[in-house]
Amino acid sequence: MPMATLEARGAAAAFDRMAPSYDDAFTRSLIGTAQRKAVWDVLRRKFRPGDRILELNCGTGEDALFLARQGMSIVACDASTKMLEVAKLRKAGTSPKALVDFQHVRNEELELLGGHDSFDGALSNFSGLNCVADLRPVARALGRLVRAGGNLVVCVSTRICLWEIAWYALRANFTKAFRRVGGETIAHLDGIDVTVRYPTIREMRRGFAPWFRVSAVRAVGLFVPPSYVESWAQKHRTILRVLEGIDRIFSAWPVFRGIGDHVLIEFVRADV
Repeated sequence: MPMATLEARGAAAAFDRMAPSYDDAFTRSLIGTAQRKAVWDVLRRKFRPGDRILELNCGTGEDALFLARQGMSIVACDASTKMLEVAKLRKAGTSPKALVDFQHVRNEELELLGGHDSFDGALSNFSGLNCVADLRPVARALGRLVRAGGNLVVCVSTRICLWEIAWYALRANFTKAFRRVGGETIAHLDGIDVTVRYPTIREMRRGFAPWFRVSAVRAVGLFVPPSYVESWAQKHRTILRVLEGIDRIFSAWPVFRGIGDHVLIEFVRADV
């Protein structure tokens, strides 16, 4: 079995284990909410009511249900069956009429989705593509599925996160402080080792060409800290709100946009 397939299955197994607690640990956390609001501000601008959107690595369905509330229809895919179970239960309990179709499809298997130019846009939020060994097949498949002129919004973990470097360096944990800098590391997720890659903005630009061109780049979690600082955020809610405001000012500045917890890259489907 190819190594990439083994890695993908390992990542899916890790997220299966995390599914029951994921919403409490991130989705409903102060930091998770703050970072997701920054992404949603972009999604409101890039997608329109009536659009048909493809979501990769949808997790427990938070973004898919948000887009459905904006009047869109969504095909939301994930490699984790347990995450999808949570997502379907959330939809049934809170938004049973939402136009969301949850599908068990890995990012590496997008070719399984039928149709050509069948989506008005696509989304991959919060590091799902960091677990993909080779972005080119994903980009190629999205190039087939998204219509010319359609928008693709991708949020990935950065290679340089100043918050992370400072947080762990102050605790003399230099291994964690600089774990992203080499471009690849092993994350230990609920007892399962998962290879995580940290592409640069330039690598993302090259990886999605010629099917997509970059239209904008901004940081997500620039001054707002990473999710593992949640205990600090709970004690400093006013400061966190101030940091959210500072993020809105500086997140798109060229000097800052690549050094947050995540980077959000807006692509446009090229006419190729």
